[in-house]
Amino acid sequence: MRGAVRLVAWCLAIGLIALPIVGVLRGWFAADRWPVTQLTVQAEFKHITTDEIRTAVAPRLGKGFFALNLDGVQKAVAAIPWVESVEASKRWPDTLILRIYERQPFAHWNDGQLISRQGLLFSAPGVVGDGLPDLHGPDARLAEVVSFYADVQKAFSGTRLKITGVWLSERGSWTLTTSSNAKIVLGDRDQAGRRLRRFLQVYPQLAVGHADGFAYADLRYTNGFAVRWPDAPAAASPTAAAQRGQHST
Repeated sequence: MRGAVRLVAWCLAIGLIALPIVGVLRGWFAADRWPVTQLTVQAEFKHITTDEIRTAVAPRLGKGFFALNLDGVQKAVAAIPWVESVEASKRWPDTLILRIYERQPFAHWNDGQLISRQGLLFSAPGVVGDGLPDLHGPDARLAEVVSFYADVQKAFSGTRLKITGVWLSERGSWTLTTSSNAKIVLGDRDQAGRRLRRFLQVYPQLAVGHADGFAYADLRYTNGFAVRWPDAPAAASPTAAAQRGQHST
């Protein structure tokens, strides 16, 4: 009997000692003591602004060091459109440290979203710099479109043609866009590789005498393809030339 009473007494004593410590560490007690007032951000930004970070974190600053919820901080900062991931930690006695990784855009998707280098779709305000390819297709086939774009880049790597866009229609037909806004229609993917190789084999000979390149190429023919070249500019009449000469003087 005495042993049981002694055990209960020891448990109560340990509980009375441990409870305040746990309470402080959990922020249950003394939540306003040792407030966190300093913010340190470790990141390289191109699209995220310091104002966005301050706005996300401000409601949580000023709380006690032990009461500050790091999970809540991380979720608030991760909600900023350009944030890929964030790590939050505390440094005694008053500092919150954030390490933020910004999303790296790989391509535009369907004129409304961006694809990150991790292959994830995201929406973000602002204008992204030039140079990103334009990829289009059903959302469910995003990975397929990205993979096809990579294959096409390899196929054109030894040519002067630069592919800047890939379109996949609802019916499964593929179309490419070049930097000169020319279109190359490939049709279904099963035949796309063979058709493209056939086109690239003879294109250097076809392009002779066409400095501006082609405007449209349809590769869906069984034994060949059709190419449309840009319309040649109309020659100026002598009268018009004379008028321009008189205006310039």
